[in-house]
Amino acid sequence: MADYLRIENLKKYFKTAKGTVHAVDDVSFSIERGKTLGVVGESGCGKSTLGRCIIHLLEPTSGKIFFDGADITKPTPEEQKALRQRMQMIFQDPFSSLNPRMTVADSILEPMEIHHMYDGDKDRQREEVARIMDTVGLARRLADSYPHELDGGRRQRVGIARALALQPDFIVCDEPVSALDVSIQAQILNLLQDLKEQMGLTFIFITHDLSVVNHFADEIAVMYLGQLIEKAPTEELFDHPIHPYTRALLSAIPIPEVGISRPERILLKGEISSPIDPPDECRFAKRCIYTCDQCHQSCPKLMEVRPGHFVSCHLWKDFLSE
Repeated sequence: MADYLRIENLKKYFKTAKGTVHAVDDVSFSIERGKTLGVVGESGCGKSTLGRCIIHLLEPTSGKIFFDGADITKPTPEEQKALRQRMQMIFQDPFSSLNPRMTVADSILEPMEIHHMYDGDKDRQREEVARIMDTVGLARRLADSYPHELDGGRRQRVGIARALALQPDFIVCDEPVSALDVSIQAQILNLLQDLKEQMGLTFIFITHDLSVVNHFADEIAVMYLGQLIEKAPTEELFDHPIHPYTRALLSAIPIPEVGISRPERILLKGEISSPIDPPDECRFAKRCIYTCDQCHQSCPKLMEVRPGHFVSCHLWKDFLSE
């Protein structure tokens, strides 16, 4: 199957008084149509910046972005507006991402008005708003409510409804459940899964919680300090993690069943390297217990070590059979 979204050597740097921050550094991957890629890693590893670069809320420093066969790395304003109808984003904080002066209906309606959907027919647009509210599980009686009158789960459903207003086929979900209670998280994840199946949506699902994407993502990409260090199908990654950082993340997932043995917890120690002008070495080396001389001499390249399983580690052969 052809790649639906392909990222090649994407970089996003920020100039600061202390130097250049390598927020996203030489990231490459692809996603098939209708699939979900989970992007995981610690806060500050570049996950959100990556998502924003893909849909051009931030402009990448260099690299290539291909979407449905077209090069969209540097779209013109007209091309960017057309892309907005196909590429949308669900933000992490459902309160700050909604305009507090707009009602639920107006928040969902605004994208339709900007893109002149349904030839500007107000009645048709309002009918579509009601339909979308039904789709995401929002009662129609909430149409005239304001964000402060809703709980976190309903606010996030408004954010999802707004993203669906333009009938996109690709959505970046930037930690859409991290600010919600656990019971509400399950509802939102089930909703996103249903929408994926009903509408054939393609997702990038950004999170710091591997257990969240375990049952939602088809593939998982692990990021560390701006770089992609491991990528594999979900089951493969959970069964055969290779990179020491991925192994540490998986060891931290709690097992909610009594009497089931779990892998020994891997505690990361040491200082997190600075993303400002990083040296040419493995960025995880200062926290890794398996380092060798080569780890401090060059940065490992991402390579395929098992079918569909990519890893960036000089010592990957030592963990391959475990």
